[in-house]
This record gives sequence, C-alpha cells and structure tokens, in this order.
Amino acid sequence: MAEKTVNVGIRSIGCYVPAAIRDSAWIGAASDIPEQVIREKFGIKLIHKAGPEETVSSMGVKAARNCLGDLVAPEELDLVVYCGSEYKDYYLFNCAARMQKELGAVNAAAFEIHNLCSAGVWSLKVLKAMMIQDPSLKRVLLISSSKEGDLINYKDSDSRFMFNFGDGAAAVLLERGYNKNVILETAMITDGQFATDVSVPGVGCRNFDNFDNMPGGDKYLRVMDLKDMKSRLDPITMGNFVSAIAQAADKSGFGRDHIDYLAPIFMKRSILNQLLGEFGLTEENTFVLEEYGHCQSADCFISCMEGEKAGRLKDGHNAVLVSAGTGYTWAATAIHWGELT
Repeated sequence: MAEKTVNVGIRSIGCYVPAAIRDSAWIGAASDIPEQVIREKFGIKLIHKAGPEETVSSMGVKAARNCLGDLVAPEELDLVVYCGSEYKDYYLFNCAARMQKELGAVNAAAFEIHNLCSAGVWSLKVLKAMMIQDPSLKRVLLISSSKEGDLINYKDSDSRFMFNFGDGAAAVLLERGYNKNVILETAMITDGQFATDVSVPGVGCRNFDNFDNMPGGDKYLRVMDLKDMKSRLDPITMGNFVSAIAQAADKSGFGRDHIDYLAPIFMKRSILNQLLGEFGLTEENTFVLEEYGHCQSADCFISCMEGEKAGRLKDGHNAVLVSAGTGYTWAATAIHWGELT
C-alpha cells in the first residue's frame, strides 16, 4: 500500500516594520542622488528605520506574534528557526534562542539558517524536509529580521545598490499535514566567485588583531570593487534568476509557463519588469515593495502577505518565491497557494 503524501503548508505570515521612515527625499539628500532617481530608478518611495531600542530579535518577536495571532499558542511550537540577517543584536549571538524565550515557546528547539538574502527561500526546503521526516515537528516558526540599514553608508556611491535596505521582520508558521499554501520544490544556483565582493570588512577573524584600529568606513557594508563585480555579475544575474525560477516550477510539476504569482526580493523596477516579462507576467502578478525596501530574506514573505491582501495572490495560484544573496546565490521555492486538491 502506497504511503500517504504528507504536505507541509504555510498556515500564516506576519510582519513588523518600525514606525520611523526614510523616504525618497531623505535618501536622495543623504546620498546626493536626485529624489526622482531614487523613486523611479531605485524604486523606493520609503523604507522603515528601526530606532536604537529596536533590535533584530525584538523586531522578529513582533513579527512572530503577528504571525501566530490566535491561531497557535507559542508553547505549541516545536521549532523556532531564524533565517534573517547575520547582523544581529550581538556579534556571535543565538538570535533564534533569544526569540524562543521572548515568545514563550518553551517546548520548541531553536536554531539558525544563514545564507544572506536567499536564506528564507532556502529555509522552506530545509524545514519541509525535516518536518516530513520527523512527525514530531508539527508546527515550526520561521523568522527573518533585518536591521542592516545601520550598515549603509549613503556617502559611499559604490554601495548604492544597497541604498534600498530597510529594517523589518517577517515570520512564517509552517504546519505538517496542512494542505493549504503547500511548499513544493526548490532550486538554487551558487557562484562562489562573488563570495568576497561584499562584506563588512572591519569585522571578522581575518583582521581581529587590527580591530582596534579599524578605519571608520570598514564598519559599513562595502563593495570591494564595484566595477569589477558588475562586470562579472551583470551578464549572468538575470539568467540565473530565470533559471532558478524555471527549475523550481518544473520540479514542482506545473512548469515555467504556468506561474501565476512571483514573490521576489526587492529589486529595482526595470529588473523586476524584465524578470516578470520572462514568464509572461506583469506587475499585477507580484507586489512591488516600494514602501518596504529590501528587508533581507523577509521580502518574499512580505510579498506573499501583501499580494494576498491585494487580491493578486489567490487560491489555486502557482506562486514562486525568488531571492538572491550576495556570495552569490539565486534560490527559488514554489508554493501551491490555497487548498491543494
């Protein structure tokens, strides 16, 4: 007798963004880039900025509580997983454990998955596999949070592709045996030639002995050689986005010609529209994060939540979540939205 298929579905998504904002005018003034360029080319109306009292873990906890609501009590969780920014409350700090305690998820284990901005998409694959293999993992909470806005130097023009970074968090409740919003298949492409192109160069074991003498600029996220990175990245990045999406759709059985909704990380509008066009889609098949900015790996989850609210992501849709993380990885995960019949 064939074994019954066990699905893992997304029961709910919640997010949190700080009240304070930096709008296109603020970013334009800070970066000496015309506001019109920030709005039209960069695709940013505003981003949210966390205050000094707000941390990566505290924002993650707020998103988690918004996600759980009255659906599931924290003590009913079996696992809490953090997949957000590696810039956390402290250097070498277990953010997942901190959030487990603050939530009161006393029966849950906790650990972290890191792959920069593609970690959220890839975590769905990892956790789906774990939950199918282990029946004791009935409810898992995945949390992504980012305060990387702290790390952006708006006077460093070589880092301008990161001027879209906004602070915020998202949380996703996964449930074993839940036949709605079912996680399907995932694809990833990695090209390690870009591993050292973007970093916070002043922090790490390579320069521990020089930490006290760290130049001020080395505390920010930096692109080591923008011209060189772009010469290698620009010719391949769109193709890798397309390939990752198509692979996830094909592996999931519906194919690249039957994608109904695309939930990407934040990207400027020209790239987003090009990517949508590759699959015969328009902006009606996505949600533009122009009032969030790039909240690290939370982007795709926010896109799904807002897309459903806007009536763009509907029951029966084939959705694909797609991200890219510096390093460089391109990852996509397909989801059947609504009831799986």
